[in-house]
Amino acid sequence: MSARIAAILVLLLVFLGGAALILQRQETAQRPANAGGLGQRVLKDLKAADVAVIRIVEPKSVLTLQRKDEGWVIAEREGFPADMAKVREFVVGAIELKVGQSEPIGEKDRARLNLDSSGTQVELAGADGKPLAKLIVGQKYFKREPDNADKAPADGRFVMRPDEPATVYTVSDPLPQASARTADWIDRSGFKVEKVKTLEVLYPGGESWRIERTGDNADWKLARAKPGEKLEIPKANAASYSLGLLELADVAPKDAKPGGEMRGLDKPILINATTLAGVSYAIKVGRLEQENYYVTFTSSGDQPREKLLSRHVLLVPKAKLEDTLKPRAELLEKKDAGKK
Repeated sequence: MSARIAAILVLLLVFLGGAALILQRQETAQRPANAGGLGQRVLKDLKAADVAVIRIVEPKSVLTLQRKDEGWVIAEREGFPADMAKVREFVVGAIELKVGQSEPIGEKDRARLNLDSSGTQVELAGADGKPLAKLIVGQKYFKREPDNADKAPADGRFVMRPDEPATVYTVSDPLPQASARTADWIDRSGFKVEKVKTLEVLYPGGESWRIERTGDNADWKLARAKPGEKLEIPKANAASYSLGLLELADVAPKDAKPGGEMRGLDKPILINATTLAGVSYAIKVGRLEQENYYVTFTSSGDQPREKLLSRHVLLVPKAKLEDTLKPRAELLEKKDAGKK
């Protein structure tokens, strides 16, 4: 190889090396500054086994979930059981939150995205009460602007760590469970009055009705029936069967005013029922509020769940009690107006 060719090859290598270096610098300049954090966990060191307290603070409400020997409970509802599956899903979801995007953020943008005191503050703590992780959950994140942001399903959420107030993250989890509403967290299992033998409903105005049967397959009879009155059996079946399908909408906070006046439980509709197994129930149905009745009850049974529920004021959906609360006239067969 001649000296001239060797010199050309050396120059070519220098040129190619410099071009590669220039390309590398251009790629680095074009890459987002946060690219190294994409896909990483937002709450890096959080472990599910360490979490014993979840505190969620919204501008007008606070909810505290606590892990006890018997399971998770809601402190603001005097230790009412929380839905274990929802708690587990929330903790695991918090651990798995991954950075989708991250951007620098200032005070004005924090307010605009509800990443200040107007947002939802989430704190996870250990059994000793020491904080393990904190997160501020802000507005929903949409890849495309929806027609109605309040009702549209989100693609994710804007979140911020309080210890990193200059950075906003977007995550793909819309975090619907980040809520301080007890209705979003309670164990909705209600009490069940099954295989009813006698059922009596007494209204505050004095009207009442009572149905009874001798066995599981026997027909219902209307007590104190007047001449010409005939019970409509499907409606009687529905009135008794509904009591076996009760579920909760929410649990009311402790009433500041004793006696239940604020919830209509001082002058309630009374439901008295006995089962074929000999268990009796006395149920008070109070005021209807936002499609839910205030309800309390006592039972002669020994079911642990029933004993727990009887210590609280429950909110039961109107639809679950409609068939049981029908007036007496609606339980009767309609007379054919064409017949004499």
